[in-house]
Amino acid sequence: MIFPFTAIVDQDEMKLALILNVIDPNIGGVLIMGEKSTAKSTAVRALADLLPEIDVVKGCRFNCAPEGPFCSDCIEKLNKNGSIEIEKKKMRVVELPLGVTEDRVVGTLDIEYAIKKGEKRFEPGILAEANRNFLYIDEVNLLEDHIVDLLLDSAAMGVNTVEREGISFIHPAKFILVGTMNPEEGELRPQLLDRFGLCVQVNSLTDKNLRIEVLKRKAEFDDNPEEFFKKWDSEQQILVRKIIKAKENLKNIKIDDSALSFVVDITCQLNLDGHRADIVMLKAARAFAAFNGKNGITQEDIKAVAPFTLRHRLKRLPFEDISQEVDKLNAILETI
Repeated sequence: MIFPFTAIVDQDEMKLALILNVIDPNIGGVLIMGEKSTAKSTAVRALADLLPEIDVVKGCRFNCAPEGPFCSDCIEKLNKNGSIEIEKKKMRVVELPLGVTEDRVVGTLDIEYAIKKGEKRFEPGILAEANRNFLYIDEVNLLEDHIVDLLLDSAAMGVNTVEREGISFIHPAKFILVGTMNPEEGELRPQLLDRFGLCVQVNSLTDKNLRIEVLKRKAEFDDNPEEFFKKWDSEQQILVRKIIKAKENLKNIKIDDSALSFVVDITCQLNLDGHRADIVMLKAARAFAAFNGKNGITQEDIKAVAPFTLRHRLKRLPFEDISQEVDKLNAILETI
């Protein structure tokens, strides 16, 4: 049994960043950085219990959305029947382990079967499982470069294409990327770092009472996981309902010119590449407003998500500590 998400002590930034990505998957995922034993992996795995159901093509191995894009199987089904059936399926957290092979990630085509039977047989990989789900990579900074390249390609294109001996199979591969890492064990490639919509820093709790509460809850969970989960079930359900309501309300949140201007006021004062930071900040602020039951985005909503959006995109000079850039960001948010 998984430790309940709502039972995790403190670490509110990490929990909020994950929740915002459930509300709006287009935010682009989250990178959780911090020292070991700070509940990073626990939080991501616990998120699975809060995930809502989504509409998928009935019987599809790739969770294709009813409106498309479609995998090769669904395209054949549409051409044959002229229509598709729909069912509901709960979202999942799919893990990508370190040391995974390329075939396990992208899937494989059975060429022998195709030659003998004249039909395609595709064995789905992790990207197929992750489509429209969360793709979780623990110690993402230790992932091999060729696997990183595959993820970058899929994240950019939103599809996975497998070709062998003139035979090809295509399926959508749009996933919410979540990575956890300890910065002391190595840095992340800049191309992958920028792919994470949000980034949060997790630290060990220093407050004595909070540390005691961590011990109490962990002991309770270890002694009787089922009873502990029941104890937190009402909190879990309240959060699930709040997330579902926020998802339903998301597109009703007004984005006026003052919100757009405020986002740009922040980013123009920082040395950033491209416009991804602006776009992600606006999406995160909208999700945050929806989560709090608002009708529009306020400056406070933007300020609340700005550190998540910008922390991993801040540039620093050689030998300059990233904390100096973070201090600069905080100073901007205080004075703007």
